[in-house]
Amino acid sequence: MKKYLYLLFLLPVLPACQNFLDVTPTDRFTQDTYWRTKDQAEAALNATYAALFYNVYAAGSVYTDALTPNSYQYNNEYNLISRGLHNAATGFFNDAWNGSYRGIGRANNLLANIDQVPMDVALKERFKAEAKFLRALFYLPLWNYFGGAPLITSATDFENQASLPRNKPEELLAQILKDLDEAGSGTALPLSYSGTDKGRATRGAALALKARVLLYASRWAEAADAAKQMMDLKSHNLFPDYRGIFFLENEGNTEVIFDLQYRFPEFTHSLDISLDQQLGSAPLPDLLNDYYATDGRPISSSAVYNAQRPYENRDSRLQATIIVPGSQFKGATVTPVQYPSTGLGMKKYTIFKDNERPVAAPTSGTSELNYILLRYADVLLMYAEAKNEATGPEQSIYDALNLIRTRAKMPAVSAGQSRDQLREEIRHERRIELAGEGLYYNDLRRWRKADQLLNGDVRNLAGNRIDSRQFNAARDYLWPVPSIAIQNNPALSQNPGYNK
Repeated sequence: MKKYLYLLFLLPVLPACQNFLDVTPTDRFTQDTYWRTKDQAEAALNATYAALFYNVYAAGSVYTDALTPNSYQYNNEYNLISRGLHNAATGFFNDAWNGSYRGIGRANNLLANIDQVPMDVALKERFKAEAKFLRALFYLPLWNYFGGAPLITSATDFENQASLPRNKPEELLAQILKDLDEAGSGTALPLSYSGTDKGRATRGAALALKARVLLYASRWAEAADAAKQMMDLKSHNLFPDYRGIFFLENEGNTEVIFDLQYRFPEFTHSLDISLDQQLGSAPLPDLLNDYYATDGRPISSSAVYNAQRPYENRDSRLQATIIVPGSQFKGATVTPVQYPSTGLGMKKYTIFKDNERPVAAPTSGTSELNYILLRYADVLLMYAEAKNEATGPEQSIYDALNLIRTRAKMPAVSAGQSRDQLREEIRHERRIELAGEGLYYNDLRRWRKADQLLNGDVRNLAGNRIDSRQFNAARDYLWPVPSIAIQNNPALSQNPGYNK
């Protein structure tokens, strides 16, 4: 899967002005000439996967943590959004909108044409299932962030698409779930792949994504059921080393359910540079202080926490995620001024080791570390949250949480908690386990906590104010429909609080 093939845009054949003139192109494919072989169908499917690089799912989506109390970014549109200064012309929203439809269009084109390709029937059904999984993945941001968009499931021409109004959120949600049910049911998708197919959508990926969608929709019982079905497949388990999940040599490990396949030099990103040089997402003390001490208690009430030695006796995930002063990173001691933006550095999604000096300084755009969209720990946490909301505390919830706690060498979650108490424990565990992975922003939005936690000053490790944030509860729970999209299609309506 790291060998993506890009699908050429399919151009229509111009009509002949005289019957003896052959105008069939010989240097490109058309819809009439393309769909002939299995390899061509596979190239079209690979091009649909490749569209993920131009969507909110690309590696840079870790920066959405900079819209939360987890981290800070000072130098691009994420900072504009966190300050509440964004509008419908902000380019990030247009990229997300267009990137979604690029993938949807490619998936629709494959599903509309693959039946005419002579190829193995089972493989054809697998290709269809993969395309439906991907189409659901591309529709998710249009539903989750924008709250509704034109629903297109056929390979119609662009002129028709450019006049469609927005469908209601529930219509997009229904289509997403329909695609995931059709993709994940039966045996069209395998439990795993090997060789060059590794990285494609699996049955477990369809169930895990379904659980996430249902969780975001607060459909608790269904979300718990989807997560439990995925767990019962026994196709994945927790990787023993939390930090090692994100090492290049461990790509595709037992915890990874679905990830974006990067490969140097064709498909790369710059997280190594942007995170280490704080051009991307710099951790904030608010996140640092939320890691428990090793007795399983917050540092405000722990008997083993020492404010004079604040990084000792802490949850092991702290220094597997955050670079703190005085620690070892890249084979040297971290100095207090090494990460000037906030005083802390982001370790996750860099390939650097604590006790090894890099052989050579990395350059921008050279990292090929895969970006994980779905991993098993998240499924366990989704199950715990959804089950607690649906039925209240029960042993299976504690079991799921304690698998994660055990790996982190942390005490088990205390038994006998109420639903409200367990809810707060689960939310804490999500923040800590998934810190720096671009999921906390969505969690705060769906918990309706964003307006409480995303307003006010941002401070660095020394306690100095470095910025301020503003989140308008009447507007910012949804992103604006891009102004250029409305300009091109006046039938599109705008979200409340934004100008067209």
